[in-house]
Amino acid sequence: MSRIGRQPVPIPEGVDVTVDAQKVFVKGPLGALTRPIPPDITVAVATGNVVVQRGAETRQHRALHGLVRNEIRNMIEGVTKGFERVLEINGVGYKAALSGRTLTLSLGFTHPIPFPLPEGIEAKVDKQTVVTIRGRDRYLVGQTAANLRALKKPDVYKAKGVKYAGEILIRKEGKTGK
Repeated sequence: MSRIGRQPVPIPEGVDVTVDAQKVFVKGPLGALTRPIPPDITVAVATGNVVVQRGAETRQHRALHGLVRNEIRNMIEGVTKGFERVLEINGVGYKAALSGRTLTLSLGFTHPIPFPLPEGIEAKVDKQTVVTIRGRDRYLVGQTAANLRALKKPDVYKAKGVKYAGEILIRKEGKTGK
């Protein structure tokens, strides 16, 4: 058995989990999420817990067992607390501004870059250089943060660009350094 997959996922107060034929529905205070279930993986709700079991002992089913369990756990956490990623913008003249559902970034290019926020994602800009991405879907929050970072990755010499908060950058020494 998978060490992760065999652990039951507790359902907190105020969260409703229902299982359809091949989908899991989680509804909570922050909204609702839906995920498909792979074939031969069964999900059951019993005594305030969600239990995931696999139908076969193949390599793929063993891998999916823990994955599905963690996806359900992330769905429950997302509809109760939500997820967030913090991005920092470093560089002279680099800044971000939020207007409606569009994040406008000035990243040293000749033009500002408009970035429309996907549905279910909220952004907050502090001091024009710190962007906080929030949402209930962990995958969507992470993908949105990665797309923002990809607009201008931090360079290896001056670390100018968009980076995750707490990200450690390995900087190169210049030509003159010894």
